[in-house]
Amino acid sequence: MPGTLSRDDAEIAAVGCKQILLQSQITDVEIAFRESVFARSVGPQLLNYVPSTEPTAYVQSSFTPALGLRIASKSTPFLEGTGGLYICEGGESNRVFVLTARHVVFPENTYRSNLYTCRNNCQPRHEVILLGSKAYQDVLGSVMGNIGRQAVMVNLCKDELERLEEVLEDDWAANFEDWELFGGAVEEAEKSIETLNEFHTKITRSWALENERILGHVAHAPPISIGTRDKCYMEDWALVELHREKIDWTDFRGNVLDLGRRTEISPADFALKMYPHADARTSFEYPLGGLLQLQDVVKGDELHHPTTLDVNGNTTGVTIGRGSSIESFVRKYDDYGIGSTSMQVAIYPYSHEDGAFSAPGDSGSIVVDGKGRIMGILTGGAGKTDSIDVTYMLPYYWVEERIKAVFPNAHLHPFMA
Repeated sequence: MPGTLSRDDAEIAAVGCKQILLQSQITDVEIAFRESVFARSVGPQLLNYVPSTEPTAYVQSSFTPALGLRIASKSTPFLEGTGGLYICEGGESNRVFVLTARHVVFPENTYRSNLYTCRNNCQPRHEVILLGSKAYQDVLGSVMGNIGRQAVMVNLCKDELERLEEVLEDDWAANFEDWELFGGAVEEAEKSIETLNEFHTKITRSWALENERILGHVAHAPPISIGTRDKCYMEDWALVELHREKIDWTDFRGNVLDLGRRTEISPADFALKMYPHADARTSFEYPLGGLLQLQDVVKGDELHHPTTLDVNGNTTGVTIGRGSSIESFVRKYDDYGIGSTSMQVAIYPYSHEDGAFSAPGDSGSIVVDGKGRIMGILTGGAGKTDSIDVTYMLPYYWVEERIKAVFPNAHLHPFMA
């Protein structure tokens, strides 16, 4: 540590080193001591939360700390998942973890299911990046697609303005409102193009390399196993220690879900779907800025009361589904044909028209109810075809018990206003 080595001690050590080298007849050597503090290069900080009115909100949200972090193991960036919750280690520690599914950071077809614990800084780290290979390219494609759409809008509106110029002299009063409308649309679209181009330059310059997207490293990941007590849930979770330099802690708000993140559901439709019955609609209010604060945990029997749920996953973004009062038994076979059966909580699509609740890549997402209460962590799904018509989750209250068995003082990161 800087300041702990005196000049005299350094001189004694240097003389001793020279004597050792002299025994091997090595004489042309200079020995110097330099005090410094080692810091990991972790790339740029995550961006601040983005209001839904911003033209880059849809794409920029993937670079903010809002829940639904699109993550992957740095060693297998092509196998992606989701970071679900922020958890503090508690006690005297200032470490903050991201909860995800174990098979996201240790894919089963690549790693054996053994206990992994990072005990000290000397141990090689299993690093986790923000945005795997596909997710990063998807963001770039989304930016360029939005730029293209805005460019089409500019051309269409300019054509309308040219048409209006020909008739304005004859009937100014009747066409002036349209003139202002199309003129404003051109100005807004051109501003969006400028903003999107700046954002594209930023993410290609500062986020293109995987080393620049390192979010943290795995701190603890128990082997995938099945409980032996009254609830035979599958233990499939891992904690990723955040590199504190990646977060602007002055703006960090904790466990908030961005309801406008990568979704086509409008705020009005979202509110109606969360509580489809008219007499219950007043209990849900769309949060300011679309950021839903998570503030409680659903436990025990209440978990099995059918309810409307939402999730923010790597692949699907924010989706809405329906809970089930029945727990499911999920049977999984390994490469040797040996099966194991575990209990899971099933979630179904909101309706046939709304599509699947989840998709591959959503594992690790957190599932919440309409009150912002945490229900579970998404671990997988099933269906008769390539699409998923049933999603499975582990109850969070059970996962929390397992976490506290290792980190007794662990708790959800508090909401920061």
